[in-house]
Amino acid sequence: MDDTKVPVTVLTGYLGAGKTTLLNRILTEQHGKTYAVIVNEFGEQGIDNDLVVDADEEVFEMNNGCICCTVRGDLINIITTLLKRKGSFDGILIETTGLADPAPVVQTFFVDEDVKRKVSLDSVVTLVDALHFLDRIEDGHEAVEQVAFADIILLNKIDLVSTYDLERVEARIRSINPHATIHKTERAAVELDGVLGQGAFDLSRILDIEPELLTGEDDHEHDQTITSVSLKVDHPLDSRKFSAWIRELIRTRGTDIFRSKGILSLAGQERRYVFQGVHMVMDSTWGEAWTTSERDSRLVFIGRNLEGDTLRTGFEACTIAA
Repeated sequence: MDDTKVPVTVLTGYLGAGKTTLLNRILTEQHGKTYAVIVNEFGEQGIDNDLVVDADEEVFEMNNGCICCTVRGDLINIITTLLKRKGSFDGILIETTGLADPAPVVQTFFVDEDVKRKVSLDSVVTLVDALHFLDRIEDGHEAVEQVAFADIILLNKIDLVSTYDLERVEARIRSINPHATIHKTERAAVELDGVLGQGAFDLSRILDIEPELLTGEDDHEHDQTITSVSLKVDHPLDSRKFSAWIRELIRTRGTDIFRSKGILSLAGQERRYVFQGVHMVMDSTWGEAWTTSERDSRLVFIGRNLEGDTLRTGFEACTIAA
């Protein structure tokens, strides 16, 4: 690791694996360091930026494209802008969309000469959802690539699976990547000195996996049946209507909905309602209080063969004005 370069940690992992949870842990724990944060989302409306805790760090958000393809030029531009402020932060954290292939992301730090000269890739940290991982690797190559490129793996949500299933997941991970350090976690709770500042990235190992990495070529393609639907309503939501709608939706379409997340304004409530789901597993919590009179509700679904108009109609029917 070159101490004259700014270290970068890439947080990756499939949809709902816990990347934002880990990012929030990094931003809230007392480690004495300041990070610039770059968040990428697969969708035209951003949710993750608002799910990142309020911290001193500046958060740069890239929407409407995946960091590994359509908005990779934006990543280079943001990093270049950050480098002009060197000295104001100790490192850069990049949270990729759950559909990102790590290869083109890693490639960014070696094919752009200015970035290569000033930035050092410290490690690729991959979060794995212990409950859904074995199904995800059957759906597409992204989940496999995220594990293959990992220097450090957080085998997360271990509380949701049996010991037998956990051993199956870990064995499958090891068959893909026998070199990465594995931490078994619940809610991405890990000692940060085992994740940050590790200098764990090994380019020679990655070139064994992806020999064409440094050629600048990028043949990455997403499954075209996987799309994002972003919804927004201006009127407050009726909590009973929303609960009934989302539960029925998850019951009937949950296998096709890989990720759902929203920040909602419920009628009669002064705090944000934060909703998140992975397939049929749902979680919610109360967020910060609304600070303005404008309290729109935003909900994002990522999944296969989603019907945007049907989802939009259902969401709008949950408002008190409906």
